[in-house]
Amino acid sequence: MFIETEPTPNPETLKFLPGRTVMEKGTLHIERADAADGSPLAQALFGVSGVEGVFLGEDFVSVTKADSADWDSLKADVLAAMMSFFASGAPVVHEGVVETGDTGGFDDDEADSDIIVQIRQLLDEKVRPAVAQDGGDVVYHGFKEGVVYLKMQGACSGCPSSTATLQHGIANLLKYYVPEVTDVRPVA
Repeated sequence: MFIETEPTPNPETLKFLPGRTVMEKGTLHIERADAADGSPLAQALFGVSGVEGVFLGEDFVSVTKADSADWDSLKADVLAAMMSFFASGAPVVHEGVVETGDTGGFDDDEADSDIIVQIRQLLDEKVRPAVAQDGGDVVYHGFKEGVVYLKMQGACSGCPSSTATLQHGIANLLKYYVPEVTDVRPVA
């Protein structure tokens, strides 16, 4: 098995492309080893010393390292853990594990339903594919009083350029197509 790697805008995160489907639908962002119970792949990766976060996308895995680790020595161990995992035939996630996707974080106002449909459609068609190219995802959390609330995940979580992506790229796009949008804010 050959697994490609790509850098991401986040120097702490590398994107690994195993050449196969990782997640059938949705994504899964695991920020701590003790939260990896639902994913045997994430458990295997957190077993590598220096791994601090795992993000599972449709056809990629983004791995975030600890500040004290360096990719020159860590990359080979992550690749070995992935190859061993995929060779085992184990499921990437256990049945019933809830993947993240375009889910609301709070109750949206029903009066805004047409606006929310437009926002979600733009996120799905234009934003999420672009963000996935960088090894991450953006998750819709709500729309209230002109403000869209989004959560950056994977390589985009904690990335130095994520604020610019959110405030300039995503906000400008949403404001252009949906005039009711006045601001975009991150959710922790």
